Amino acid sequence: MKRILVPTDFSIYAENALKAAAQLAKKQQAEIVLLHMLELPNQMSDAVSSGKSIPEVMFFIQKAKETFVEIFDRPYLEGIEVTEFIQFEKASDGVLKFIQKNNVDLIVMGSHGASGVEEIFIGSNTEKIVRLSEIPVLVIKKDEGEFDPKEIVFASDFSNEVKVPFQKMKALANLLNAKINLVTICTPNSFKTTAAATETMKSFAADFDLQNFSINIYNESNVEKGILNFANATNADLIGICTHGRTGLAHFFNGSIAEDLVNHTQKPVITFRQ
Repeated sequence: MKRILVPTDFSIYAENALKAAAQLAKKQQAEIVLLHMLELPNQMSDAVSSGKSIPEVMFFIQKAKETFVEIFDRPYLEGIEVTEFIQFEKASDGVLKFIQKNNVDLIVMGSHGASGVEEIFIGSNTEKIVRLSEIPVLVIKKDEGEFDPKEIVFASDFSNEVKVPFQKMKALANLLNAKINLVTICTPNSFKTTAAATETMKSFAADFDLQNFSINIYNESNVEKGILNFANATNADLIGICTHGRTGLAHFFNGSIAEDLVNHTQKPVITFRQ
């Protein structure tokens, strides 16, 4: 992990994400890239695209630069290489385009869930990035203090499709020296016997030569509720889950499980796209 992207609207939620990103960056000696998106009114966007300079645009740019200077003085960023970018685009679209053009390994972003409408990187923007990002997305809900997860829940159906993204989950767990608690959520619509589910997870774990892990089966009325209840019951520090864009990953991830988790838990959630 060499480059961590932190989208920021300069809110407290974005700062919570930056604090967590800083701790990961120190472990890997990685660079942090701060990205601020200026969603300007149409007439201002037209002025920017045509090369014109108008007072309003210059004002917003200057205020963003001044805020970046203040951020760079944060004690928790000491010793970390930090680069800032300002772009004129809608939040989610800008972030997704940025990662396509730059070598970014991880997105760390703040959110306070579906109820918020004030900050730019929450609600539908976070959901869209979680759903469509080609790289892992770590969503931070609150100030985690010392962000050092030791108990990770990874929920899946453990099909072959999950093996490629799970490589990144394993690498992160190794970096954090954390335990991975593998869990299959059995629901009335996706029932598996204990023997079948256990054998699937054992085979999956063997393919990755996992050392510090557990195998778990949790019964619940739906997948999202099962993951949340299991994570709470095990006092998990981080929830990991795979996404597959708009198409869903087998039956397990049809719909918006990952996005719903991001909205409905205060625990950090990291998503990996197949």
